[in-house]
Amino acid sequence: MATDAKRNKEKIKTKKTPQQKLLSILKTVVIYGLVFIAIYSAVNWWRQPVMPANPQLQLTDYKGQAVDLAAMSADQPTLVYFWGTWCPICSVTSPTIDKLSNTSNYPVVTIAIQSGSNQELDNYLTENNFSFTTINDQQGEIFADWQGQVTPSYVVLKDGEMTQGLTGIQPLWSLKLRLWLSSLG
Repeated sequence: MATDAKRNKEKIKTKKTPQQKLLSILKTVVIYGLVFIAIYSAVNWWRQPVMPANPQLQLTDYKGQAVDLAAMSADQPTLVYFWGTWCPICSVTSPTIDKLSNTSNYPVVTIAIQSGSNQELDNYLTENNFSFTTINDQQGEIFADWQGQVTPSYVVLKDGEMTQGLTGIQPLWSLKLRLWLSSLG
């Protein structure tokens, strides 16, 4: 009998109010969220492209037009987007990049990695209604020069220098914010 009374006291002490339960859940979500953000940021930093010591910033798009990243980034930050027609994640991110290139004041240049011939790339871009400027990195040499590890990858250039690098799915607001922040410095 003494044992039953003791158990009832423990139940009464450990029973939480709805507010306490909610605070406990919120605390857990915040802690796990912060751990996720820390791990995601570390992995993103580790996987991001690295600007080569002597980068090739004067390129030619798949249509034969000159693209001077140094000149473009002198006026305002420029987004360089590394992607591939074969990349399933890129099929999710490329529409966002196309929207950014059509609606923002920031230049966007994309580099299609090992995505076939110029004609195959043109067919893919036309089929998907993408109008962004695209460099065809048929052998993946440009991406390798930037020590790229994953697609999609992004680089923000300002005055011919890399200010930010990131990977993975990025929402439009995040890309606009990163470009704007790079314009401040």
